[in-house]
Amino acid sequence: MSQRQGITLTFGTALLAASAALYFWSPAVAAAALLFALAGFAAARLLGASASDEEARRDLASAERAGAATPNVAAAVVAGEVPAAALLDVTMDSMREAVVVIDSAMRVVALNNSARDVFRDDGGSPLSPRRLSDLTRNPAIYSAFAAAVARGERAEVKVGAARGDDLRTYDLHVAPLRQREVVYGSDVRGAVGVFFDITRLERLELVRQEFLSNVSHELRTPLTAIIAFVETLEDGALDEPENARRFLSAVRRNADRMRDLINDILELSAIEAGTVAVEPRQVRLAPLVGDCFTALAARAADRGVALRSDVGADVFVYADARRLEQMLTNLVDNAVKFNREGGEVRVTHERAGGRDRVHVADTGDGIPEEHLPRIFERFYRVDRARSREMGGTGLGLAIVKHLARAHGGEATVRSTTGQGSTFSVELPAAKNA
Repeated sequence: MSQRQGITLTFGTALLAASAALYFWSPAVAAAALLFALAGFAAARLLGASASDEEARRDLASAERAGAATPNVAAAVVAGEVPAAALLDVTMDSMREAVVVIDSAMRVVALNNSARDVFRDDGGSPLSPRRLSDLTRNPAIYSAFAAAVARGERAEVKVGAARGDDLRTYDLHVAPLRQREVVYGSDVRGAVGVFFDITRLERLELVRQEFLSNVSHELRTPLTAIIAFVETLEDGALDEPENARRFLSAVRRNADRMRDLINDILELSAIEAGTVAVEPRQVRLAPLVGDCFTALAARAADRGVALRSDVGADVFVYADARRLEQMLTNLVDNAVKFNREGGEVRVTHERAGGRDRVHVADTGDGIPEEHLPRIFERFYRVDRARSREMGGTGLGLAIVKHLARAHGGEATVRSTTGQGSTFSVELPAAKNA
C-alpha cells in the first residue's frame, strides 16, 4: 500500500467515526458535516493530484539531468507515483534525435528540445509554431509529412538544415499516426517525424570515396607507364640496347613508385586503425636528425640543398625513436624536394609549456595560404605535376600527422609565399621530465 493510499484510508475511517458520533447528538449536523468534509476532501484530492503530478514531473526531470537511475520506472508509473505523460515528456526531451508531431491539418502538436535546436538554427520559429510551415520552409520535409497525412504513407528522405555556419544532413523518417476507429473515411490523425543526424556518416563516406578515387588514380598512372614501356620493348626495342636500358629504367622507376605507394597506404591504414604500437621513451634527438640527414644526403646534394641541424647534443624528447625518425625523414625529404636549387633545410628544437617542438624549415617557394588547412590530407598536393615528378606518393604528411597524434601530439605548418615553410612536430614531454 502506498503512502497516499494509507493517508486516504485513515482519513476516511476518522471521517466515518466523527459522523457516527455527531449522528447521536444531532442527525442534521452530522449530515452537514459529512457533506462539507467530502467536498473538502474531493477538492484537496484534485489539487493534490495536480500538484503531485507537477512535482513528479520536476523530480523526474531533475533525476534525468543528474543522470540518476530511476528504479523500476514502469512500476512507478503503474502505481501513479510518476505520471506517464511526464515520463514521456522527459524521455522525448532527452533524445538526441529531433522529433516533430503534427495533426491532420499540418499543425504542430509537439516537438522536443532537439527539434527546437534544429529549427531555431534553420531559421524557423520553434518556440510557438502553429503550422509545419512556420517551423520549416524545406519542401522535402513538408512533402514527407504531407504524404503521411494525406495518403497514410511512410516516408524516408535525406534533408539538410543549417546549424549556424555548418550544414547538417538528416535522415528523416515520417510515419502516420492512426486512430483505432475510422472517422470520415480516414484513420490518419497526424504524423510523427524523427530526424537522425547523419552528417558525420556522410562526411566519412565522402572521405572514403575520395580515398578510393585518389588511390585508383595514383596507381593507374605508373601502371599505364609500365604497360606502355613493356609494349614498346616487345615491339622491338629489346634489340636496341640503349633504348632498352632506358625503357627498363623507366619501368623500374614506376614499379618502385607503385611499391612505395602501396607501402604508404598500408602504413597509414595501420596507423589510423590504431594497430601501430608507439612506445615512447626518452631519446636523444641529435643522433636521429643525423641519421635522417645521412639517408637523404645524396638527394640533397643532387639539388644543392644544405642540411643544417641546430639541435643540441643534450636535447632529449619523449618519443618512439623509430617513429620519430620516420616523421623527420618525411619532413626533411619534402623540404629537400620542394626547396630551391642551392637552398637550405634547417632542423631546430624548442621546449615550451611542457611540450617539445621539432621544426623543419626550408627556403623554398612556400605554400599558398589557401592550401594550408588541407596540406596534411591524404593525397593532397599543392602542385600535382611537380609532386609526381619528384616521386612523392602524397601520403607522407598524412603519416606524419597521424604518428604525431599517436604520440599525443600534433603536426602543424607555417608558411609564407616566397619565403619557405616550417613544419613542426609537437610532442608531450615525459611526465617525470
